[in-house]
Amino acid sequence: MNDGNSGALEIRRVSKAYDVPGRARLQVLSEAGFTVEPGAFVSIVGPSGCGKSTLLRIILGLDNAYSGEVLLHGEPILGASLKRGIVFQDHRLLPWLTLEQNVALALENAAIPPREKTRAIAEHIALVGLAGFEQAYPHQLSGGMAQRAAIARGLVNQPEILLLDEPLGALDALTRIRLQEELQRIWRVEGTSMILVTHDVEEALFLSSKVIVMNTNPGRVVKEIPVSLPHPRDRSSRLFSELRREIFVAMGERDALPIAA
Repeated sequence: MNDGNSGALEIRRVSKAYDVPGRARLQVLSEAGFTVEPGAFVSIVGPSGCGKSTLLRIILGLDNAYSGEVLLHGEPILGASLKRGIVFQDHRLLPWLTLEQNVALALENAAIPPREKTRAIAEHIALVGLAGFEQAYPHQLSGGMAQRAAIARGLVNQPEILLLDEPLGALDALTRIRLQEELQRIWRVEGTSMILVTHDVEEALFLSSKVIVMNTNPGRVVKEIPVSLPHPRDRSSRLFSELRREIFVAMGERDALPIAA
């Protein structure tokens, strides 16, 4: 399990623009900045086009064409690394491999003995509640089970940071709520820093220790909202509702607020 000694991730004044043929240069991100403390669960919310997924690619080290700084342990992130894992909205399990083999893919290049790999794979399959399904193929798993397998694959090499790009977005409402609870449990057990991109404000509040609110034209951070609600969190509580309202207002989405009783 993670030893909890990871350094903070610092995003400092990150800007990103694209050249689009036939139109002015498109500014995707403008001086975005925030810090993810070791072991924190941080969610990034905002409307489509505000640069959330672009920011994840930069943190992963897949895009170096930006201005500003992204630092881990005070050192710049210059490329992809096993220290940063990712889980996508689509589980991306290979259909011809078993669940166990899919999780094992993440350890192919890890410099650890085979026995330790076997132990880590078994531990993380059990961690996500899939013990007994090691030899199942992706088509034999439900959508929620496949996403759990993807989370196990993202965590098995014990990254310092796990990035979650709308990992529950394609699931039905009931499965999504159950997996939110599972994800929170996994985070608390592993102690890994997690960064979630989501359109679901309630999901962000339920899971996070901090919510980063972004807006568009250009994509930028408009507010950081610490979430100190006790666990387990009550979605119907007054404080939860007040924080949800604060996020919607920061995004400029007053029309999306529920009508007050």
